[in-house]
Amino acid sequence: MKRTSKKIQIGSVTIGGGSPIAIQSMLNTDTRDVQASLRQLAALEEAGCEIARLAVPDMAAAQALAEIKKGTRLPLVADIHFDYKLALAAAESGVDKIRINPGNIGEKWKIREVANACMDKNIPIRIGVNGGSVDKDLREEYGVTPYTLYRSAVRNIEALQECNFENICVSLKASNVFSTIEAYRMLAKECDYPLHLGVTEAGSQYMGTIKSAAAFGALLCDGIGDTIRVSLTDDPVKEIYAAKDILKALGMHADGVTIVSCPTCGRTCVDLIPIAKAVEEKLQKVKSRITVAVMGCVVNGPGEAREADLGICGGRGEGLIIRKGEILRKVPEAQLVDELIREVELLTGETV
Repeated sequence: MKRTSKKIQIGSVTIGGGSPIAIQSMLNTDTRDVQASLRQLAALEEAGCEIARLAVPDMAAAQALAEIKKGTRLPLVADIHFDYKLALAAAESGVDKIRINPGNIGEKWKIREVANACMDKNIPIRIGVNGGSVDKDLREEYGVTPYTLYRSAVRNIEALQECNFENICVSLKASNVFSTIEAYRMLAKECDYPLHLGVTEAGSQYMGTIKSAAAFGALLCDGIGDTIRVSLTDDPVKEIYAAKDILKALGMHADGVTIVSCPTCGRTCVDLIPIAKAVEEKLQKVKSRITVAVMGCVVNGPGEAREADLGICGGRGEGLIIRKGEILRKVPEAQLVDELIREVELLTGETV
């Protein structure tokens, strides 16, 4: 059962309250470079990003957000640390959400200033707690643990609640998968604010995706989580594809093609690995929600392909093109991918 969370609005995107899981990323451009940021935002939107975050290290970056906002349809999140004035400027620039850690903003009056500015403009605040921002007293007494991540989050929530601010989303990110899972589980029992899932400093594309999938899989299967960001040391566009693949693997909301392919064995009579890779690459940008099976032999092929919208079933130097269990035709191995793509275009109406 999915955890019941409050609903908050981030620009045109709703998270929480039973809404589909929203996919996020963060730009790696210099926010002060408006054109570079807009180019990356366009690439993220094309890939399927629904919410984008930008670093705001200084006042020039905060002011640039206003111009960036004019050039994109994506909801924008301002990432603020330490200086409350940057949060005020970002709110003035028209961002759709502000990410802060109230614990590093400073005195209570500064937190109140930020809360009031966001309240006036109906801007949500994400409380972003991670392994590097655990409250100092908790870190010195207990270290960085699921408990200290959780307690830091609760303190930050209370700091905003004292300002009568409830338009809140929360994240508790650690680089350790088990710590991340346990911290989120603890907080999920404590409050009903929507939760932003992430594993911080997850790593490069390969390992970062695996660590994120492990954490998200455990939490989302528990019904915990309203929006996700896969943090990769790579092109942010790859974060979007990784997030979509994770959600598709869990059978959750995500546009695009789900590919089912067998692992190959001694029965495989076609060169299935490059075929599967080619199919995956060519269908990466298809937005229709369909399942495509790429099967190497008749043992698994017909059965698995029967459950898919479209599929390939390999034979000796040739293969079958199958649609919903119906054999459409037999084609030579060299034509399998092109023939499958043609059927995808016919089914979806999209140009691949």
